[in-house]
Amino acid sequence: MKKILITGGSGFVGKYLAKQFLSDNFFVTGLGTSLHNPFEQQTAQQSGQQFENFKWISADTQKQGTWQEHVSTADVVINLAGRNIFKPWTKKYKQAIYDSRILTTKHLVAAMEKGKPAKLLNASAVGYYGDCGETMLSETDLAGSGFLAMVCRDWEDQALEAVNKEVRVCVMRFGVVLGNEGALSLMTPAFKYFAGGPLGNGRQWFPWIHIHDLYEGVRFLMDSDLGGIFNFAGPGLVRQKEFAKGLGRILNRPAIMPAPAFMVKLLMGDLGASLLQSQKAFPQRLTELGFKFEFKNPGDALADIFKKQ
Repeated sequence: MKKILITGGSGFVGKYLAKQFLSDNFFVTGLGTSLHNPFEQQTAQQSGQQFENFKWISADTQKQGTWQEHVSTADVVINLAGRNIFKPWTKKYKQAIYDSRILTTKHLVAAMEKGKPAKLLNASAVGYYGDCGETMLSETDLAGSGFLAMVCRDWEDQALEAVNKEVRVCVMRFGVVLGNEGALSLMTPAFKYFAGGPLGNGRQWFPWIHIHDLYEGVRFLMDSDLGGIFNFAGPGLVRQKEFAKGLGRILNRPAIMPAPAFMVKLLMGDLGASLLQSQKAFPQRLTELGFKFEFKNPGDALADIFKKQ
């Protein structure tokens, strides 16, 4: 049975991946700053075996500690650790966004032994490319400018240091992950109160991925001998205004209340400016390697998510 270590294990993506791995009979160790096992309540309520193979470790991964002893005992490490970017970007919080990713990854790699774990799957984001307008983005494109691009570049560089320890590294540049939590849960309230619509003029490209396809993509990389950079974004390219219309249709609400760009920047500062960026990111490597997305367009992804809710 493969042993998987997930940093950032109490977050939206971390919890989802852990549940799926446990359902597939893997042994999972979750690691994060939460003091409580995120599956504690479910474990008490369920008589099945889904959570019996789960272990939770509470630790500040920005610091060295005994948590590092678990790194080399894992077959695969999935590094998702990082502060939530959907909060006001004060100077102090921007530093926290940066440190939570770079320092955690630095300590992860430092704890690795030669060839252990066999593979590191490290999160990043399409924010790596910066604001690219109409340019089609593949994994070979260079880093852009801006705070998120800088964070992603340094995060990836730190993860790739593990190659020197003969660990195979896959960098996953996530688009906006669609599921019951995360960014989508922040978008829907405005629509439900008839105040939803595009950000700015809505012409910016909006990279997205259904969380189920994200998990399947992780499994695809984990079960292969692949390494390198991979765009984790759905193949159905969409502009932000079309995504907003699709979300409105699913919720049976109009999408006619645009948030002017100057207002987004005024109220949200640097975070608002980043939300107005355009990244036409395409999953070129995954597609060429034969990975099959179940959700090829955002309409089907949204329909599936809200059907389940």
